[in-house]
Amino acid sequence: MRLSERQSQIIDIVKEDQPITSEQIAERLNLTRSALRSDLTILTMAGILDARPKVGYYHTGRMPESVMANFVRGILVKDVKTRPVVVNSEASVYDSIVALFLEDVGTLFVEAEGYMVGVVSRKDFLRHAMGNADLNKLPVSMIMTRMPNIVTLDDDESLADAVCKMVEHQVDCMPVVERLAAPGGREKLKITGRVSKTTVVSAIYNMLRQ
Repeated sequence: MRLSERQSQIIDIVKEDQPITSEQIAERLNLTRSALRSDLTILTMAGILDARPKVGYYHTGRMPESVMANFVRGILVKDVKTRPVVVNSEASVYDSIVALFLEDVGTLFVEAEGYMVGVVSRKDFLRHAMGNADLNKLPVSMIMTRMPNIVTLDDDESLADAVCKMVEHQVDCMPVVERLAAPGGREKLKITGRVSKTTVVSAIYNMLRQ
């Protein structure tokens, strides 16, 4: 189900002035009641609106799956990305663990000379913390995941793209990067943000509150 422009307008009117009668909705749109009948029926059957006799229409807060999908496809990564937590590749594993907990994140991005060279997760830290290595002497570059095994996002990708990548690659967080040309035809990645599962949940939560 895809909502028409008029159906979206009806939803906005009901949200703003609920409860509201069909006559009042028609007046706001400069239409007749009969012209709105099919739209109101569709929105009511979809569970988006609820009609109460002698009272009017209410917005239920529910959204059909296709509307939710269109919403997620319409959000760009650049609009929801958050501040990345970055450590230098020469930082020790111990200092990186401290940064992880102080920033309350599950993933750190690793840079060298201002460009991304790796990603390290809570699981990586746990795996090495259980061994006998001296975490103060072990550089984070020794345990990080390196390119090309890092899944990244660009600003102009959609939140739907981010969700698909998370599921397909089984990751909880991805860096948002700017791709810069480098000598020899290589590519350097400048970290500009992060998108996590929490980012996705927060975006959907904000939509449901509207």
